[in-house]
Order: sequence, then structure tokens, then C-alpha cells
Amino acid sequence: MLLWLSRSKGWVARLVLLLAVAAGVQSPPPLVRLGLPQTVTTQHPVVCVHTRLTDEVDAWKVLRTLELVRAMGAPTIVEYFPWAYAEGEPGRFDWGHADLVMDYAANQGLTVIARLGGLVPAWAREQPDGSQTIDTLLTDDHYADFGDYVYAFVAHYRGRLDGIIIWNEPNVTLEWGFRPVDPEGYARLLQVAYARAKEADPNVLVLAGALAPTLEPEGSDLGLNDLLYLERMYAAGAGAYFDALAAHAYGLKFPPEEPPAPDALNFRRVELLREVMVAHGDAAKPMVLTESGWNDSPRWTRAVTPGARIDYTLAGYAWAEAHWPWMRNVCTWAFRYPKPQNSYGDYFTFVSPEFAAKPIYDAVRAWANP
Repeated sequence: MLLWLSRSKGWVARLVLLLAVAAGVQSPPPLVRLGLPQTVTTQHPVVCVHTRLTDEVDAWKVLRTLELVRAMGAPTIVEYFPWAYAEGEPGRFDWGHADLVMDYAANQGLTVIARLGGLVPAWAREQPDGSQTIDTLLTDDHYADFGDYVYAFVAHYRGRLDGIIIWNEPNVTLEWGFRPVDPEGYARLLQVAYARAKEADPNVLVLAGALAPTLEPEGSDLGLNDLLYLERMYAAGAGAYFDALAAHAYGLKFPPEEPPAPDALNFRRVELLREVMVAHGDAAKPMVLTESGWNDSPRWTRAVTPGARIDYTLAGYAWAEAHWPWMRNVCTWAFRYPKPQNSYGDYFTFVSPEFAAKPIYDAVRAWANP
């Protein structure tokens, strides 16, 4: 009788397990315990990566990502903290996931540049008729609300941030609420955000722009040339409301030493943005490349071979070190995605969603930690 009960219990346990698998029930994620604080060992502190942990659900995956960043020798990360994720209701802030990222980054010895903005909360998009605008559109009447978010974020992480980026690629229609881009409007937003950030922490570094490299002319439906956009920002008085300029620089098919030109999109295009800054008396302000890199997709016409991607990436870091004393970091897009993009975008990453290191990862690690 006892033998039968023992066998029947084992059979029942196996049946429950099979039913759970069939129903898609997954085992609980691994328990995360932070170890002793780590430090980043690197011979090239200019190296930085743009992580994408915003939509990473599992805590152990957040930690594993940051462990790999630290081991690669990148002391700085850029991470996105969407407004809509933090303030679902006016004045009520949820820092749960952001705290997780910030705490784990600190544990790994990483410095964080926080990208703020992007997704606008539903309550800040509601129209008089009850409808809502698109989630990337922020109208002037809610600039003060965004300023409140900036204040709350900087105050909450005071002393733990390397800097904050105000919005992202405001010179392209996609990021500016699918409406005509507006450098003067962005300058007003920057003024509000800068004042609120400094109110929360006078020492926080406020980065403007994160401008996308583009050749779009005035009146384009897609955006505006980044050089023209920056000129109009200065004309609108934006120079008084940022401590550093953020920019994006993708090499596309060109090596990093390819000379800059007003009609070309390449890695050294940021030198032309720098000339605009110097012309407006901002030579003392640094720059940060918050997105950069090369792509090795076999099916994208603007990609390079995997070998060239490695060579160009390392040479790009080296170029910045040797020729750009005003460049604080070169942050490469993107370290890892939580899940496959199923597009050429997957070929920007250093590590797969399953944490398999790509040759680019091994090459940068060997270069940063010879």
C-alpha cells in the first residue's frame, strides 16, 4: 500500500509538471543577490555603451547585462528612463524598475547617463474632446509637467547620475510627435528642464540635443539637418540652458577617419556640430556621443562586414581619444536587446538576447583590457 502511494505521488507530480509545461507555466526566475561592489578595469574610459534595459523584465537579466558591460571595460552607460513609465498619474512616481537599474549599475561600478523624455504619459496627452495625441508628442502646455518629472528624477538620484539627456533626436519628426520639428520649441523645453534639474541638483550635467545626423532640408516632413537645427537652437537662446551637447554619429559604410562634410553622414560629422558650438562661444562645453557605431547586417545596404565593424569601432574610440579632447564618451548603440528585433537593428548589438557574446564584444574587451 505504501509503495503504491509513493509511486502514485510520483506519477501525480510528473503529471502536474507536464500539465504546467503544456499550459506555458514557467519556473520562477533565478533569485538575484548582489555581490560585493565591483569596479571597471579599462585602459580606455571613453568607451561607453547604450544599454536597453527599460523593457527588460527579469532582474537577473538586468544584472547579467551590466556584469557583461563592466567586464568588457566600458565604465559608462546610457539608459532610457521614459516619463510615461515613471509617472502614470500626475505627481505619483514609481521608481521601482529605475531603482533596479541604478542600483545594479552602481554595484557594477558603472556611471549612468540618463535619457529622459520620449514617451509622454496618457494624462499629459489628453485633449479637450477626450482623445489622446500620439505618445511622443509633448505640447507646450505640458512643458512644466515634464519639468516636474525632470526635477523628481534628478532629486531621487541626486549624486548618482553622470548626467541627463533632455529628450532624444528632437530634430526628426518621429521623435517630435510626428509633427514638424521645432528648434525654438525645443529651446523652450530645454529652458524649463534645465531650471528644474539644477533646482534638484546644481551639480547635475544637463545634455541637450542627442541630435540625429540627417541632411533633411528646411520644410522636410522627416526632420531637419542637425547643423541647421543646432544653429536655430542657439538663435533661440538655448546655449544658456545646457552643460554639454549630446549627438549621434553612425559610421554607415565609412571608416571613422573619413573627413566630415556638410553633405555627408559619417562618424566625424560631429566635428561640424563642434564648429557651431565654438562659433557661439561654447568651446568650454564638452560633447557626448550618446549613440554611435557600425552595423554588420548581411542584408542592409549601409552595413559593413563583421571584420570591418570591429576595426571601425575600435578605430572610432581611438580617434576620439586622439583628436577630440572635448568628447567625454563615445557610447555605442546598442549593447543588447531584451528580445530580437528581427531586423538589421539586431546587428548593432554586442551581445545576443540570450547573452551570447559576439566577436565585437570580445574585440572591445581585449582592447579595453589587454
